[in-house]
Amino acid sequence: MLIYRYILKAHFAPFIISFFIVIFVFTFQFIYKYIDNLVGKGLSWWIITQLITLNLAWMVTLAGPMAVLIATLMAFGSLSSTNETTVMRASGLSPVKLILPVLAAAGILCYGLILFNNKVLPEANHRTRVLMTDIQRTRPTFVIEAGRFTDDISGYNMLVRKTFENSNKLEGVFIIDNSNAVYSNTLTADSGQINFSQDYSKIILDLYNGEIHQIDKKKPSGSYRKIEFEKHIVSIDAAGFGFSSSDEGAFSRGDRELSADSMRSIVDNISKGFVTDRDNAILQLQSLAKELSAVNYDTAKIDSAQSSVNRMKIMSILNRYKGLKQKYSMQSSVLASNSKQIDMYLVEIYKKYSIPFACVIFVLIGAPLGMITRKGGFGVAAGMSLGFFLLYWACLIGGEKLADRELLSPFLSMWAANIVLGSAGLFLVFRDSLNIKRLFKIKTIKVKPV
Repeated sequence: MLIYRYILKAHFAPFIISFFIVIFVFTFQFIYKYIDNLVGKGLSWWIITQLITLNLAWMVTLAGPMAVLIATLMAFGSLSSTNETTVMRASGLSPVKLILPVLAAAGILCYGLILFNNKVLPEANHRTRVLMTDIQRTRPTFVIEAGRFTDDISGYNMLVRKTFENSNKLEGVFIIDNSNAVYSNTLTADSGQINFSQDYSKIILDLYNGEIHQIDKKKPSGSYRKIEFEKHIVSIDAAGFGFSSSDEGAFSRGDRELSADSMRSIVDNISKGFVTDRDNAILQLQSLAKELSAVNYDTAKIDSAQSSVNRMKIMSILNRYKGLKQKYSMQSSVLASNSKQIDMYLVEIYKKYSIPFACVIFVLIGAPLGMITRKGGFGVAAGMSLGFFLLYWACLIGGEKLADRELLSPFLSMWAANIVLGSAGLFLVFRDSLNIKRLFKIKTIKVKPV
């Protein structure tokens, strides 16, 4: 037990230091990426702090496994460089027993991250989106960057020379309007103001002192109009501008804002809905078959009135059959859409478990590599960890793309990296126990001459 406590103690400090260094790197990257959108837009420091704090949730999810890998490489590398692992193994402890306490600690961390991913992360993602929506409601200029074309508005390209921090005023407005199928309009204005409509479904642009240049798309050389104005109002659909009232309200939750249990419930409802529709269609076909079998086809034994009634019944049954046939043909597209939606939710469900489980996988990888390299420096450990994590993250991103295209099952797309790296780690851990080198070692027998 004392040896186990000593090994865990050797991991504790590197893990804490690595965790906060990774969090700092992620935070710095986030601020560097969004600094232009956060500063100079009239946002208070409290709002900016809230955005950064809420985004720490996904950073914690990724920083945990990375810190485990760095700490494992550093700890076992340091223990190997001082020959402490050699002494431990000479005393009867196998490599498997050496990493058991670290595996147990990684398992506890894995469980904690799973709870975090299902309780804290979805809520943080949801509050981030709500906060961004509130910002864009009050500051439509938030997504407009002065001196750059904005193509977030469907059918429009807008360039603004200057925006103002404490108002929605614009200066030097240039708009290319391709929303009309017949005409292409180019608008220029000295100044303007941008706001949302009361229901946030439209973007209202009030333009002042400008011109409209209109060209016929079919005959660009034959039709041209120039209109000068003192004031002109442009109404644009707000969909795609960061907020859309048609998206079931601003407070609806996406797949990354739900826990695994909530997404499983949605998947079950989608599956049950399709099964119910299929069963109802089968019952309707059976009912039509019974009605058709009950019709008297013997026209020689019935009068003309009965024959006309039978004919009408058959026509009614055939019309209903055609409707069911059309419904079946449409059901294949509905099934494909449902299947894609289910796969999307399953990918997120498996991701909530596969990333935390990487803590255990990285212990299996890091411990034997640390013993082999026999270097416990942070630079070596961080470099090796970055390489492994980039490979792991590339597998996750690639797997998610393949799952979206239905080329790979959601389970394999999220767990393939764990399976491959875990297998490699188990091989490294049990390499000495399996005596693989001895299996392939060629023995030579020297024969002395008589």
